Amino acid sequence: MLPLKVGIPGENYHRDLIACQVACPVHTDARGYVRAIAEGRFEEAYLIARGPNPFASICGRICGAPCEAACRRGKVPRVDDDGCFVANDRPIAIRALKRFACETSGPEARPADEVIRAVQSFVPPVAGRAEEMAALLHSCLDGKLTKASGETIAIIGAGPAGLSAAHDLALLGFKPVVFEAEPVPAGMLAVGVPTYRLPRDLIAKEVAVIEALGVEIRCGVRVGEDISFSDLRRDFRAVLIAAGAKSSRSLGLPGERGPRVFGGVDLLRAVSLGEPIDIGREVVVIGGGNVAYDVARTVLRQIAYDTARTAARLPATTRVHLVSLESLEEMPADTLEILEGDEEGIERHNGWGPVEILRDPDGRVTGATFRKCLRVYDPDRRFAPVYDDQVTKTIDCDTVLMSVGQATALGFLENGGGDVEMMRPGWPRVNPDTLATSARNVFVAGDLAHGTRLLIDAVASGKAAARSIYEHITGRTLHKDSVSAHGILERYRRERGYESIRRVPVPVLEPEERLHHPEVVVERGYSAEEAMREASRCLDCGVTPVFDGARCVLCGGCADVCPTECLKLVSLADLEPTPELDAAITNSLGDQADISEHSAILKDEDRCIRCALCAMRCPVDAITMERVFSSTFWRCA
Repeated sequence: MLPLKVGIPGENYHRDLIACQVACPVHTDARGYVRAIAEGRFEEAYLIARGPNPFASICGRICGAPCEAACRRGKVPRVDDDGCFVANDRPIAIRALKRFACETSGPEARPADEVIRAVQSFVPPVAGRAEEMAALLHSCLDGKLTKASGETIAIIGAGPAGLSAAHDLALLGFKPVVFEAEPVPAGMLAVGVPTYRLPRDLIAKEVAVIEALGVEIRCGVRVGEDISFSDLRRDFRAVLIAAGAKSSRSLGLPGERGPRVFGGVDLLRAVSLGEPIDIGREVVVIGGGNVAYDVARTVLRQIAYDTARTAARLPATTRVHLVSLESLEEMPADTLEILEGDEEGIERHNGWGPVEILRDPDGRVTGATFRKCLRVYDPDRRFAPVYDDQVTKTIDCDTVLMSVGQATALGFLENGGGDVEMMRPGWPRVNPDTLATSARNVFVAGDLAHGTRLLIDAVASGKAAARSIYEHITGRTLHKDSVSAHGILERYRRERGYESIRRVPVPVLEPEERLHHPEVVVERGYSAEEAMREASRCLDCGVTPVFDGARCVLCGGCADVCPTECLKLVSLADLEPTPELDAAITNSLGDQADISEHSAILKDEDRCIRCALCAMRCPVDAITMERVFSSTFWRCA
């Protein structure tokens, strides 16, 4: 028999088991708010979710949810009545549960000043203070941080990165002023995300909470036109560039330049602001990501617009094709986007790369030609498409919308930004630790700091930039201290049947209703009963069985009762030697011990469902169910 390779728990082992929190760029305690919902503590759930994230309500609608991808429930094997493996379970619907909590107790349900007072006074009773914002806020209130002296900070861009930075800078004692070129704040959230996914009144309410902290937002101000970058550097103590990558990237195809070929984000912006745009009746969307689906689904919805209401509405279309380089399995778009797009009538073409946009002698678009894509990525998962040039097809159309990536627009740096060194055209060279550029007192956040990523990544970047600006201007270093402890849960029990509950589908409108009401939000969200049922599926990974080797009598009862067979009793001699294992054995038994006479209990964390049957079965009380408690605060060095 081959020796078993095992790992030895380290210092942060039990904290790292809370995979949803580890995966979140701002370390939201998703487990905390999900369990609060399961127990009917809805306001507490909102305050936990809001703690580190000033865009909690918006994330509840459109976040890419890396927490769900990491959720341990999605790794638990499901078996049929005969005990045979069927498939892994599905993760908790964390994003949808966040939306429920926010709708119940967030800015959707009460004024901005009430939200701020609730967040300021909240200390979670179980998990310690929430990460980042709540910790930052309480540290200021507790006197652990010395606030700045009201210095003004200019922020270019009122998107999630810029507003998150402004939010934290205000907490830290600065006066942030945000300059936004669009007529409304929130950047691409307001002009790039369709209303059927993100209601505009919700954006306004979320932004109002940030403004209530003392953040000034000046909309309709274009840096480089209405005010120069040089003026900002002269009048403000620091400048944060959070302008994002809002311009559509082109492919340089033959026929691409000319009428009725648009960037996808340009279409989304025009629709969001009610601006006219010349779209025909046969539309091809090139791209396979979420933005491509936003574009395609937005065009579909123009069919139902009452053009008599406003001349800014798009004329009716008849067919929308979405052409993706990737296969269906490789498409970067969320599965839900693909499914809902199919339901709504988008004609999807997978595995085709664009070659040319065809035009007639008068310059009108008549079609788009594609070639078969045999492979998108090389064995190392690097983008390296391979085509079969002999296999082509042409899709007749009169409009082409390009959604193949986004580019920056930093022309304003020409006046006052000559010392901002570029890594490549349009992308400043950035210190990854401080988010500072080569120019004095100039920082970046969001897309410019890390490329186009998720909304929550932009939030995390903006918050990190705020801390760097604080350190740079005040000369004081911020340190985040975290303290962890274990607490024994004497009467730990779970909801009856929680292990067999299947994921509760998020209610959505029927496809016909979506297309007849284009601005109505597709996702209806959970009711209280549905939310509590879905939340009860959470494994509560902050709780874990802890084994006392000194008391264990090696009876094997824990392994016998484990419903997912996550425990196994083996001889130490069956384990593959590693430095960590050898050190653990020597520390426990001494360096002269005969390991063949000793045993170990192995635990597969991906299979453990925290049911506590092992603790209940143990005849010598060698197993206790314990919760990891953590408290976080910031201090100045």
